[in-house]
Amino acid sequence: MIPRLLLAAAILAPATVFAQTPSVPDLALDVAVLGGLDKITARVVTIEAPVGTPVRFGALEIVARACRKRRPEENPESAAFLDIWELRPEQPAQSLFRGWMFASSPALSAMEHAVYDVWVLDCRKSR
Repeated sequence: MIPRLLLAAAILAPATVFAQTPSVPDLALDVAVLGGLDKITARVVTIEAPVGTPVRFGALEIVARACRKRRPEENPESAAFLDIWELRPEQPAQSLFRGWMFASSPALSAMEHAVYDVWVLDCRKSR
């Protein structure tokens, strides 16, 4: 007969091994795939923003600084660090948003604007 302590150790050992396995780093990809909504025209677009390159959406200039995606064996998640500016003629650019946006939780870190919404859809490699 196996002592209860040894039996408990044998049952819990796999859970302990998995709990101590270091997390695999996320994939750093070079294109942020974003969704954009113009609330005035109800136009929805998909925006591909290469990391470090400014892209325009209406009066907004969006710069993706980083885009990370979890590996396929992990729970799905994509996140992008974005700088979003509003550009108006003959006025200085106004910073609207700077920070991480998450595909699975768009309301967690949302950009507040009367006309535009921007959210993260995915991260991918450039073609």
